[in-house]
Amino acid sequence: MLSWVTMCHPRQMGERYEPISEFLKAIVAEEVPLSGSEMAQANLDLLIAMTRDGDRSNRDWATFLLAQEEIDTIAVRNALIRVAKEDDDDVVRAEAVLGLAKRDPLLALPLVQEALRSDSVAIPMLEAAALCAHPSMIADLRVWAEPSDEPIADQFAAEALAACEKATPSAS
Repeated sequence: MLSWVTMCHPRQMGERYEPISEFLKAIVAEEVPLSGSEMAQANLDLLIAMTRDGDRSNRDWATFLLAQEEIDTIAVRNALIRVAKEDDDDVVRAEAVLGLAKRDPLLALPLVQEALRSDSVAIPMLEAAALCAHPSMIADLRVWAEPSDEPIADQFAAEALAACEKATPSAS
């Protein structure tokens, strides 16, 4: 039986969900720069390091914040790839895949395809599927797009399915 991951993306949750880390809270409050100076680079390096934090809320938020940044360096991509492949939490992995899909949909595609074939899927993975928009995911997305008791997840699945149905296979 398929199931939605019960933990939703922080911006979709009704109650306030924050990291334990004051550093991450400062990033959320836009008090900490992540680009433009040596200090900002040190902040970015710390953010990347926090994607390995022992506390789930810190890992989740660090990955979410890194995924949302427009910064696209080898270090950022490598961190997102590592989290996408190694983190033990479905939502944290999904956030990382979403960050990869924003930067390089073809890089994220195999990770999304694998996730869609599992018994559970997190909403950020459906967002990533929409960004990848590849016809190879249509069959799996049809399963996820069937009505369930999670209307928000159903909506994301339907949007991802529509994006994939509109996509045309590449000539490569």
